[in-house]
Amino acid sequence: MRLHTKLMLGISILIIVLGTIIEFTFKNIMESNLKHEIGSKALSVAQSIANMPEIQAAFRTNNPSTIIQPIAENIRKQVGAEFIVIGNRNEIRYSHPNPNRLGQKMVGGDNGQVFKGESVISESTGTLGPSLRGKAPIFSNGVVIGVVSVGYLQTDIEKEISKLQKKIFVATLIILIGGLLAALLISLNIKRAIFGLEPKEIAWMYQEKHAILESIHEGIIAIDTDGRITVVNETAHTILKVPNHILLRGKRIEEVLVNTHLLEVVRTGQAEYDQEIIIMDEVYLANRIPIFNNKREVVGAVASFRSKSELTQLLQELSHVKAYAEGLRAQTHEYSNRLYTLLGLIQLGSYQEAIDFISKEVDVAQGFIQFLMKEVPDPIIAGFILGKVSLASELKIHFTIDRESSFKDILPELSREALVTVIGNLINNAFEAVKENEKHEKNVSLFLTDLGKELIIEVEDNGIGMSPDTSERIFQAGFTTKNTGSNAGIGLSLVQKALNDLGGTITFSSNTGEGSIFTVAIPKSRGNMYEQRSNNHRVNCGG
Repeated sequence: MRLHTKLMLGISILIIVLGTIIEFTFKNIMESNLKHEIGSKALSVAQSIANMPEIQAAFRTNNPSTIIQPIAENIRKQVGAEFIVIGNRNEIRYSHPNPNRLGQKMVGGDNGQVFKGESVISESTGTLGPSLRGKAPIFSNGVVIGVVSVGYLQTDIEKEISKLQKKIFVATLIILIGGLLAALLISLNIKRAIFGLEPKEIAWMYQEKHAILESIHEGIIAIDTDGRITVVNETAHTILKVPNHILLRGKRIEEVLVNTHLLEVVRTGQAEYDQEIIIMDEVYLANRIPIFNNKREVVGAVASFRSKSELTQLLQELSHVKAYAEGLRAQTHEYSNRLYTLLGLIQLGSYQEAIDFISKEVDVAQGFIQFLMKEVPDPIIAGFILGKVSLASELKIHFTIDRESSFKDILPELSREALVTVIGNLINNAFEAVKENEKHEKNVSLFLTDLGKELIIEVEDNGIGMSPDTSERIFQAGFTTKNTGSNAGIGLSLVQKALNDLGGTITFSSNTGEGSIFTVAIPKSRGNMYEQRSNNHRVNCGG
């Protein structure tokens, strides 16, 4: 059975049971009140008649009925009583609605207390049938000389009660119908509020949502319109360095995380993407999105946080893969040209020239590779430089490695990926600079040395150089002088980030139209690395 059906049925049964109980209780109360009201009315009339001087004087006459009967009948008609019977101490009637019963003995047997001087309300059966009576004694000089009995038939009272019952039934029926309609509206409203889902489906979705939140590598925090946290996953706990057993739900966002802008998103309803935020001295990228209900009203906001260093690392890896692919493509293109040259020499019959060409290429390649293997024994760095040599050949750039270079003394714990990032981005920038140079010769040189306590990397080009204004901004993420390229403006910012991790420094000298020289110093030992991290990078714009 579906939830809204259960709600409808349960509320309907409850309303019917309550309506029945209320009707029964109300009926008994009304019946009791009606009898009490009629009894009190009968007693009041009886007492009024008993105190009338005319009635008391009539008892002293020879024929009291002639005086009492007209008075009693007149009052009976006025008050709407079924009967008013007045009798003496011997219960002989002096008045009765039926004149033929005058002088006869009263029936009912309920005059005992009255003759003792008490006024009573009683139920008894007389000559006219069961009735509710009010009885009062008639006094003369303090002595009871008679009784007045004012009565209303039970059948008349039951008719009145029946009329009240009908009204109560109609009112109860209206309440029941209204209650059933309310139950229907409540069940439909609940169904709409929970999007037609059943309790099992809601429980499953809750478990599924929890699993999804915990599987997300990003930190997730959601708030309501009052700024109170409604959702927070374990990753967010880790980022905030708050143990999982500490409950953050229900706390105000400002108590947990300042400068989140989530309340601003709730206020404006505008999403924010890839915004930098510092949490626990680490930079994160935050996305903040408003939460809307089905009426397009903002009911909260959710924010996701991802470490910027992770994204930077991914970007570096992507840059390395791209550089490797470009190197392979350049090498393939270069060797294709050489194969075509060799094919042409053979077709022309210049066999000796072909042999000399092959020997020369082999000697050059083997000599350069042997140099790299000796002076740069690390295969990752050497292979990367070899790829850049092939790329330079394809780009018609004269790329040289200083023969005095030596890059052997590199500690194992020093990140090769960071070194490749530094060397690769400096070479790429040099290539871009000389490509824009109108000079015939486009020269880029690389010098590596491990002498002393630092690793020195120096890249020099005869490119277009930089103006002082450009020199001040080159390390800003996204700043570029290139006209195209989706990855433009990130190379030197990645270099700076890698040097932050390595504890290194970078200096450069550049003049417009004269080229640039970038020099990087990276401490070899970890002790020097920590000492260097406490200093700012040296950035020198020379002339």
